[in-house]
Amino acid sequence: ALAAALADAAGRRGALPSGWRNLPSQPQLKRYRAEDGTEAAVRYRHTRTGLLAEDHPDVELVEAAPDRVVLSEGGLRRTYRVARYGDRVHVDTPAGGTALTALPRFPEPAVRTDPGALLAPMPGTVVRVAAAVGDTVTAGRPLLVLEAMKMEHRVVAPVDGTLVELRATPGRQVETGTLLAVVRPTEA
Repeated sequence: ALAAALADAAGRRGALPSGWRNLPSQPQLKRYRAEDGTEAAVRYRHTRTGLLAEDHPDVELVEAAPDRVVLSEGGLRRTYRVARYGDRVHVDTPAGGTALTALPRFPEPAVRTDPGALLAPMPGTVVRVAAAVGDTVTAGRPLLVLEAMKMEHRVVAPVDGTLVELRATPGRQVETGTLLAVVRPTEA
């Protein structure tokens, strides 16, 4: 993944290396997904003394081009051949090759909650819990009460179903979007 990131940076290079800053800054971040689904995040920075890869402190950059990267670790040089096809990156060495998918720098925001999840509509304090895990609930039944801005706000069951998760406890401070409970809808 480090070789893929450095080859990509070499392909984008102008007069200065990609990510070069006159003053220290946060490292460049590249993320890749392997064919088995594992993800790798590469953090690196070009400094006046050379490459600084946070997860590979002993690796030195010898040469970088869009199709070839040479790295040295402990005096041993390794050459990585890199081919890019859209967001797919193939990195080959004499020891074998790997295929990676470059992940977007800024992933699209996505809903990361389960259906039936009840999120805190505003910051507040849980003052009362009116149900327990395992309870059968009907749509509109109050499950808990939040106090915000000196007012009480009911959080109700969105559908008929079973309360399968309850993370709210009286006195707990919550922020907007905090998962409070999950109701699994009744099978039709």
